[in-house]
Amino acid sequence: MTMKAETNPSRKIAIQGVGAILCTGVLGALFSAQASASCVDPKAGQGSSHQSPSLALNAPGAWSGSEDAAHQIVGTWQVSYAAGGTVYGEAFIQWHSDGTEWENIDFPILGGNICMGSWKVVGVNKVSRYHVGWLYSDGTLAGHFVETETDTLSRDGNSYSGYNDTKMYNLDGTMFNEVVGTSAATRISP
Repeated sequence: MTMKAETNPSRKIAIQGVGAILCTGVLGALFSAQASASCVDPKAGQGSSHQSPSLALNAPGAWSGSEDAAHQIVGTWQVSYAAGGTVYGEAFIQWHSDGTEWENIDFPILGGNICMGSWKVVGVNKVSRYHVGWLYSDGTLAGHFVETETDTLSRDGNSYSGYNDTKMYNLDGTMFNEVVGTSAATRISP
């Protein structure tokens, strides 16, 4: 006995319709998640919780204490950001010898988690960076942020710590939030 495939067109359309509704619902749930910010979270420092990932990275490389900040900062770093004593973000930053840097932070991808900036030496073991990125609300451009940070490198060049001030602006240029915090970084050796 052979089974014949159902050829009722209205049943086929109904099944396709249910599939489309389920697919739309799943995609809608995935893409409607609150995407609040790019490299900075507007809720940072306001009691938002953050779970720091455990990373298996290479141990720091050996750096000579005779190198200046301009040479010591160049490379890839794992950075923790905190405000009010609470870590709100973990990032990878690459500092380039041409005075530019870029960052990939562990914020939602739909909000944009890549940002960039420039840096300069401001002391024997200190660098200052000017860092910018876009802010999003539900995937729509909502503004931008500007972060200024001054970091002090360790003598061995394998870590740094610093203070940062992040100002967030609406599309019309009005500031709506400011987070003052700290950074603590460890070099990732090649």
